[in-house]
Amino acid sequence: MSPPNLPVDNENSMDTSEDDAISENFKTVQQSLGLCIECGDQPASLHCEQCADDFCEVCFQAIHKKGGRKTHVTKPLETYNANKTEVQTELKPTAIKTVTPNSPSTHVIKQVKNQNTDILKRSKYIPMRLDDEERDLLRLLEATMRVSEYTDNVDIISYSSKAKRIVTQIIDVCSILSGLVISSDYKKGQQLLGERTVKDNADFFCRVFEIARRHKIMNPEKMRDAYGKLLYMLMDANLSEVSSVLGFNCQTPILMVHDFLQQRNAIDILNDERIQVATSSDSRQKSKAIDEIAQMYSTHELSEQDIKRCLASIGDNDAFLSQSKHSCDQMISYLTTLFDPEDDRKGASLAIRAGSNGHRLTHSHSTQYYYVLQSLTLWGAVMNNMFELWYLCESDLMDTENYPYRLRDTGQGFNRLQACPRISKAMHRILNTTQNEFKHHWVGSGVIHLGDHNVPNALMFIDKYTQVPRILNPILNCLKQLPVICERDEDVAKYIKESYGGVQELVIRILADFFKGGFNGSGADNYFDAGSCIDGRLTSAWNWCSKIEKKSYYPVFLLTGFVGFDGEF
Repeated sequence: MSPPNLPVDNENSMDTSEDDAISENFKTVQQSLGLCIECGDQPASLHCEQCADDFCEVCFQAIHKKGGRKTHVTKPLETYNANKTEVQTELKPTAIKTVTPNSPSTHVIKQVKNQNTDILKRSKYIPMRLDDEERDLLRLLEATMRVSEYTDNVDIISYSSKAKRIVTQIIDVCSILSGLVISSDYKKGQQLLGERTVKDNADFFCRVFEIARRHKIMNPEKMRDAYGKLLYMLMDANLSEVSSVLGFNCQTPILMVHDFLQQRNAIDILNDERIQVATSSDSRQKSKAIDEIAQMYSTHELSEQDIKRCLASIGDNDAFLSQSKHSCDQMISYLTTLFDPEDDRKGASLAIRAGSNGHRLTHSHSTQYYYVLQSLTLWGAVMNNMFELWYLCESDLMDTENYPYRLRDTGQGFNRLQACPRISKAMHRILNTTQNEFKHHWVGSGVIHLGDHNVPNALMFIDKYTQVPRILNPILNCLKQLPVICERDEDVAKYIKESYGGVQELVIRILADFFKGGFNGSGADNYFDAGSCIDGRLTSAWNWCSKIEKKSYYPVFLLTGFVGFDGEF
């Protein structure tokens, strides 16, 4: 089975000299942004001395795997930059604006415009960063939801009126929140709430709920319990029999960057040539670009501080997506570097057989290699579209009028079973795009469980995929720390050498076990729900994580600072 073909640019309409000029201009843009010269969307980390170009780890391994390039020498980019002469080349907007249509730099303009178009599209799903006042309100809501027993009192089997219970619980939440607001700032609380009823303060409560939802999307690791309670409460508040009694609808649209700028007639900011630099997480010219954009576009409707907040929000989004997808890219790099689909030598074989060691799939070494590669690639694609998926997740959950939920025992307790048409459509699109990246056949099932007992609703779906970095990062951290602790402590190095054969052998051993045990179709409590479906790939990975303490190499994880897969590492 041959590996997937790399995409090739077949555009041959330009002569050689023009093509070389375009290539040089493109390199200038990539280097100014600190991006990989090959993929153009990941931060560069390696400098190839023979190619004289900067690459990310994944692209370098893919290009230099065979042939003469296999012997190329690299240096960490930080070391290379420290030794070379600093030459700062600024990409001035005027230089781009005055390029003639037939100039080779037209191709560079096209690249910049494409990047701006991507930001313009993403901005529709990027929530605005919270300001200081909103952060204060967020803390009060978190405290409120922490003591609330909303789901315990609502999601139960009872013969009493559910609508009545829902209204009572929502009023309780609003009352607790009101009390906390007044106790934290009496004068401000009196001005906001005073003697008014819950209905009279509807705008305030809707605003606080929106702040919490916005914060959660930007920080998936936060509010793990509170967010679920809040969303379920908002789902119920949308029911006609509930909203008619409350007198208002608790739901309000999330404030996105695109909407914020459009309301102030400042959407042109997202088309500015400097937007890439201003929102990049590692650009040297970032502060300067932010100041220039803020000064240029500020109006009486939009202050410089508002513009900087918008740019910071886009930057937060870029950093989150890069870090989340980076974990998948790094694991793919380990897979493609240390394992060969055609080589199943002893100790590095990925072959699994159903019924042996808890495996529920039977794959040859080559089949399992591509099964893992495709799964990691799919996870990376989901991470890259996470904010859009989150927006669609909330849209599905809130649409209780068209898609009402049912309380069902799914085998993991009572859960809200609800159709997820929007997120299902988006997920099938992502899956189809990922499958098209591989020229050979797709390994495993392409079934996406949504709105059934495996994944009852959109909240369960989005929660599963936010766990991808939680699964991969602790493993990657262990692998990176192994050579460091061995170099620092001779006794540890001796222990690893005598027990596992050395660092390289141990790394391969850990990865081989994860690539087999973490992608073997296990994890379900029966043989009907297990397998190679899209949902099952994550289930089996979590199942492997739950058994880490039983692994022979678990002491090594502890030596590298491992504390668990469900928190910091």
